Amino acid sequence: MTSLSGSTHHTLPDWVVWHGRVMVLSWGVLLPLGALVARFFKVLPGQDWPRVLDHKAWWHSHRALQWVGVALMLVGLWLAWGHGTAAGPLSWLHNGMGLTVCLLGVFQIAGALLRGSKGGPSSEQMRGDHYDMTPWRCQFERLHKGLGWLAVLAAVLVMITGLVLADAPRWMALVLCAWWLGLAGAFAVLQRAGRCVDTYQAIWGPDPQHPGNRLQPIGWGVRRPVR
Repeated sequence: MTSLSGSTHHTLPDWVVWHGRVMVLSWGVLLPLGALVARFFKVLPGQDWPRVLDHKAWWHSHRALQWVGVALMLVGLWLAWGHGTAAGPLSWLHNGMGLTVCLLGVFQIAGALLRGSKGGPSSEQMRGDHYDMTPWRCQFERLHKGLGWLAVLAAVLVMITGLVLADAPRWMALVLCAWWLGLAGAFAVLQRAGRCVDTYQAIWGPDPQHPGNRLQPIGWGVRRPVR
C-alpha cells in the first residue's frame, strides 16, 4: 500500500481518483481488448472457414468495447478538465499526451462512421467501398489500424505518468504492469499462431473473383489463409 514515492500518507482530490479509475478502465482495459478482438478474432477458433464466412461476433464485440471505452474516456476527460494546471515537465507531458490520445480516440470513432459502404452479397449489385476496396476504404484501413495501435501504446505512457503524478500505491503499478505484460504476451502468442486474418477474406473468403483479394492486405502481419 506504500505509494511510489515511499510516503505512507497522502490524499487526493476526488476528481483525481475518479479520473484515474475511469481512464484506466477505458485505455487500460476496454480499448486494448477491443483492438485485440478486431485483430485476432475475425475468424473464431472452430469456425469452419471458408465455408462459414463473415462471423460478426468480433465486429459486435469490437464496436461495443470501443464505444464504451471512448464514452468512459470522455467522462474521464471531463473530470480533469480545468484541473490539470500543475507545473512541471511530467505534468505537461501527461496533459499534452493525454489530450492527444483522447483526440485520437474521438477520431477513431468518427473515422469508423465514415468508413464507407460494405457491399458484397448483402448488396443487390455487390458494389461497396469495402467489397471493391476503393481508395477511400484503403485509406480508412491504413489510418484506423495505424492510429488505433499508436493510441493504445501512447496511452500506456500517459497512464505511467498519471501514476507517478498521483503518487499511486505500488500495488496499482504492479497490477497494471502485469496486465500490460499479459496483453503483450497474448498479442505475441496470437500473432505467432497466425490468428491475424485479413478482414476481407474473413468476410468474403479467398476466392480470387472478389476484387479485394487481388490487392495486398493492409497492415503489418496480416495473414491470408490458403485453402
